[in-house]
Amino acid sequence: MIFSEVYSAYFNAVAEIITCLINGKTDDKMLLGVVERHAFSDSVLTVLPSLKSQKWQLVRPDMTTPIKHTPTMPLTELQKRWLKAISLDPRVRLFDIDFSHLADVKPLFTPDDYVVYDVYADGDSYYDEQYIKNFRTVLYAIKHNKTLKLDVVNRFGKPAKLIMLPKHLEYSEKDDKFRVISAGHRFGNTLNMARILKCRVCFGDAEYFGEEPEREKKTLTLRITDDRNALERTMLHFAHFEKQAERIDDTHYLLTLTYYANDETELVIRVLSFGPQVQVIAPDSFKNLIAERLIKQKSCGLI
Repeated sequence: MIFSEVYSAYFNAVAEIITCLINGKTDDKMLLGVVERHAFSDSVLTVLPSLKSQKWQLVRPDMTTPIKHTPTMPLTELQKRWLKAISLDPRVRLFDIDFSHLADVKPLFTPDDYVVYDVYADGDSYYDEQYIKNFRTVLYAIKHNKTLKLDVVNRFGKPAKLIMLPKHLEYSEKDDKFRVISAGHRFGNTLNMARILKCRVCFGDAEYFGEEPEREKKTLTLRITDDRNALERTMLHFAHFEKQAERIDDTHYLLTLTYYANDETELVIRVLSFGPQVQVIAPDSFKNLIAERLIKQKSCGLI
């Protein structure tokens, strides 16, 4: 793994403890809090006792440390090359991250090294300067709980104005589009980022829009035949969904996904992309959607 929370957890916990000791902070309760923040639930039984008993010879019995400098964790060459590769993704530019320190680093891979299938061709314009400006304004409003005044294009292609309180952003891999999820406005609670022409922050107290309405959730149960590495491909493809996997036998697994109802059409397309390796077990309504999609494809001469 290039970056791993598992393998770096203890390092980060011990590094912050040593930093506290260098700065003269030796309160046990505070050090225990450091372990709880950076490591795992059972780490309190390992980290501090190992340090205090000098099993890990980093802390003296009087709670001082022989280490003179604050610990650091510099990036490896492989990590730098991976970050350089990620910086080439146009979507990363939206977040205004400074990658200037990687100017002389060779990327681990480039966009020319891979092809993404089953994605619509009319994705968002990530190189458009106004789109980038709008995205960063929305992101600022979300972080600081600010309302926005927007000039948008409605579903009829007409210009419109609205005020909204954005709550979070979501990205559709299939559509290659970002959406703004808000606490409510007269056009609903979901707005495609590309429909925003201009936006500005309303400074001062946020206008009250009520709580973000709870979106309808549904569950889907799939039977996976682990042929042609189907299990790994499925788990990777649905990595961002809440899910639970269960092994049936050596080659078959049950996967239960939880998804939002408005993502159902996209999910149907994704499931179909796996062919016979993935079978819908429940619910019947989703089976019907699969059947309808296949009938439409057949009528078009696609299958």
